[in-house]
Amino acid sequence: MGLDVGSKTVGVAVSDLFGWTAQGIETVQIREAKNELGFDRLKELIDEYEIEKIVVGLPKNMDGSIGKRAEQSLSYGEQLETLFGLPVIYQDERLTTMQATRMLIEEGNTSRKKRKKVIDKLAAVMILQNYLDQQSK
Repeated sequence: MGLDVGSKTVGVAVSDLFGWTAQGIETVQIREAKNELGFDRLKELIDEYEIEKIVVGLPKNMDGSIGKRAEQSLSYGEQLETLFGLPVIYQDERLTTMQATRMLIEEGNTSRKKRKKVIDKLAAVMILQNYLDQQSK
């Protein structure tokens, strides 16, 4: 399972049974004020798709350092590991959201409002696909 962890949503992707391709599943809402971090829904998806490993996007700064957003992703991943007992791997995700946005704009028929709804899911696909590609080498 690949996750693009944002401040308001978590994009979710899973791989096919062979671990070759990533497919977007959904975007899970985060409501920090209510302490709802999407873990209940993620647990349902983990069970449904029989997930064995979680790949969390790590939004490093362009110089490779760890900033506030990356620290939040690391914290989220640690909570996932504790809650679900699954290994969590961190995948560098610099520029994936920008790439996903560019792909949707180039497609031409996706309005800004629609892009906002699918961007995190597409970024999760890119994070997981990059991980899968690295593993196959």
